[in-house]
This record gives sequence, structure tokens and C-alpha cells, in this order.
Amino acid sequence: MTTVSDTIQKPKQGRIKCVVWDLDNTVWDGVLLEDADVRLRPNVVKHIQELDRKGVLHSVASKNDSELALAKLEELGLAEYFLAPQINWNAKSESVRRIATALNLGLDAFAFVDDQEFERAEVGHALPEVLQVDALEVDTELGRPEFQPRFVTDESAQRRGMYQAQIARDGLREDFVGTDDDFLASLDMTFTIESARREDLQRAEELTVRTNQLNSTGRTYSYDELDELRESDDHLLLVATLTDKFGSYGKIGLALVEKGEQVWHVRMMLMSCRVMSRGVGMVLLNHLMRLAKAAGVRVQADFVETGRNRMMQITYAFAGFREASRDGDRVVLEADLAALQPPPAYVRLEIGG
Repeated sequence: MTTVSDTIQKPKQGRIKCVVWDLDNTVWDGVLLEDADVRLRPNVVKHIQELDRKGVLHSVASKNDSELALAKLEELGLAEYFLAPQINWNAKSESVRRIATALNLGLDAFAFVDDQEFERAEVGHALPEVLQVDALEVDTELGRPEFQPRFVTDESAQRRGMYQAQIARDGLREDFVGTDDDFLASLDMTFTIESARREDLQRAEELTVRTNQLNSTGRTYSYDELDELRESDDHLLLVATLTDKFGSYGKIGLALVEKGEQVWHVRMMLMSCRVMSRGVGMVLLNHLMRLAKAAGVRVQADFVETGRNRMMQITYAFAGFREASRDGDRVVLEADLAALQPPPAYVRLEIGG
């Protein structure tokens, strides 16, 4: 079982993206089915609100009566904080797994808080990537670096709302009658690509830290590194934003290109997992390819097989990139600029300065 204390040697700052809470004797004092007059733990509410402000999500995995527990959370003013809550009699590891699927997050981005050692052990055994936190120790454990993002950006405070909008989109998709392209067209999406500005860099660094599945190299970049590259004449640093009729997804893409005289080299390409199902994964990549073709240069890209970024590898392949050289898990891909593809018909592309 992985615990917070196991990672003291090498904490990864801000790696926890979602905290999953038990309810009885964890979020509140008492057992709801035995006493309807349970009382919230003030320190827990404080942690939930503070982490929410920093962009950390919350959910629930509780063995309880769902209707009763949800009504109590509404009454106590906490229901809005919990995404995809799992209140049932299943194993809590299964509940955590379902939350991860609903939010499209890796299990290593989760922490699980429960007062019962048995429940923490069950989750830890089934899902060793998930950090376990004793409910009695939240005041110390939730202050650890894993729970503290380096930057709190404008998007951090909006993250819960963005995920709630995504859940609404998913609900609409379940009821939609028509093809996938018809559904995507109904979202009225706009994909905007712009040169990174200084005010974008905190979010840009956050993207490199938080994005694993759709990060071409797995490398992270600091604010200072990105600022230096942004001002370099030999580099191109682009950010991408996506909006639809439900609102903004925020800044969801980042690309770093080293511009040589004969070859442009994509040193980093990443997309937020939140847009994986929106069919826009190749829009930023194809934009770079069009710029390179207009400049009369070839395009190569670094790719490091991390074991988690298979989707990005597929994105490169669909965009016409083929392996040019390999050194172990480090690959250099080269683009076929004759295979340029226009943006999908269901998304509007806007190019900024």
C-alpha cells in the first residue's frame, strides 16, 4: 500500500488532482444511518474549500444510503464540491476506480481519506497508486507538497466548474441521437492557438506537470524555462484554448518548437486529457506542420515512450509522423508534410498573435 509517508523522499509537488473522501466519521462526525444529526468537521470543510480554490478536485467514496447521503451533503452545503460521487455498498477501491474513469484522471493523481484502516488497506491493495490518508491526520497530510500546486492560476479556481461542464457534456452525449461528428458539431467548438504570453506561463508550467497521458516526452518545464524559451528567436511556444457552448475548457494545449534552418524540431507537444474525446488532438500539431511547410522546412518531433502516453503516440501517427530514429524508449519522429490535414469540420480554428 502506498502512503503519503512513503513518498516523503521524493514528493512530486501538486501531483494529487483529486481527493476522495469517506463520509461517516471522516467528513462528518457520526454515522448517518444511525443518527441523521451528524455534524461536519470544520477542519475538513476548510481543507475541501482551500484545495478547491487551488484547483484540486474532490469526490466521495462512501458505503451509505445514496439518497440519504446526497441529501445530507446538500443540506450541509457541500454537495457542489463533490464530482462523480460514489455512494453505494461496493468495495471502495471500485468506487475510486469509477471516479477516476468519470474524471478521466490517472489513479496516481488520487488520494483517499478514510477513518477506517481496513478501508484504506483495501483501496491501497487494489489501487497501490492511490495515496492513503487517515482521516485523523488530514491537518498534517493534506499540507504536504503532493497536495500543493506550485502555482494557483486563474484556471485553478475554475477547474471544478470545468469538470462539471464536462459531466454535463457527457450526459448530453448519452442522450444524443446521431453520429459522433454530429454530436461534436452540436457543441459549437472553437479552438484558438496563440503565441504564449507571460501571463500564460503559470498555466503552461502546470500543464507540463499535470499532463501525463498526452505528453509527448513526459518532461516538465519550469516557469523560468518557459519564459526564456518564449523570448527566444530560435523557439516557438504556442498555447491552445478550447471553448464550446457549455463554456471554456481553459488552456488545454502547449507546443514547444526549436526552429532550425532546415528542420523544425517539436521538443514538446501536450494536450489536456479533458479534451481527449473532443476529436481535436491533431489541430495544434497540424497547425505547426502548416507553419513549417510555409517556411520550407522539415518537421521532426521528440517522443519518449513513458508507458502512459500511448494516445499521444497515436496522435502523431494519425498526423503522418513516422519513426526516423530510436535510442531505447527515445524516438525521433518525422512528419510527412504532404499529409497535412485541415481542422475537423466540427471545430472552428482561430489563430491569434
